[in-house]
Amino acid sequence: MSKELMTKEDIDRALTRMAHEIIEKNRGIGKLCLVGIQRGGVYLARRLASKIKMIEKKEIPVGSLDIALYRDDLTIREEQPVVRRTEVSFEITNLIIILVDDVLFTGRTIRAAMDALMDLGRPAAIQLAVLIDRGHRELPIKADYVGKNIPTALSETVEVQLGEEGPGDRVIIKKTGDQTADAE
Repeated sequence: MSKELMTKEDIDRALTRMAHEIIEKNRGIGKLCLVGIQRGGVYLARRLASKIKMIEKKEIPVGSLDIALYRDDLTIREEQPVVRRTEVSFEITNLIIILVDDVLFTGRTIRAAMDALMDLGRPAAIQLAVLIDRGHRELPIKADYVGKNIPTALSETVEVQLGEEGPGDRVIIKKTGDQTADAE
């Protein structure tokens, strides 16, 4: 059984608010770039960049980051990770990187993403933007920009569905025992 937590309109409003918060906190967009974590974070980073462009009338660089080989569970996973593309076509040294992901859970994905970023250069700062913060942190990581905080049980899965990969935008929560639940 699943329950819808956010509709397409809710996601759009959250991203608009987050874009304004990013601009305000950084006093503009002069040294900003967005880097999305494959896959959902990449789509959200592109959407945030589009909203920032609408507000500021300027484009900011957007990249994509694959963290598959930076994960701390590579040796204990039953299946090998799917390696996707890292595309950061700009120098990140001395820039403020807004790292974008769909769901913040234990913090391990974000730690892996920061390791991957450091291999590309030395940013002035890294800030974190997530659509959903579901709690249950295992590492001391906190998002700077959050679309929605959703308290969850460990027996639940939060799934962000985006139109770029399917029928439409929505966020749902499922019990882990649900046969249709996808891995996070």
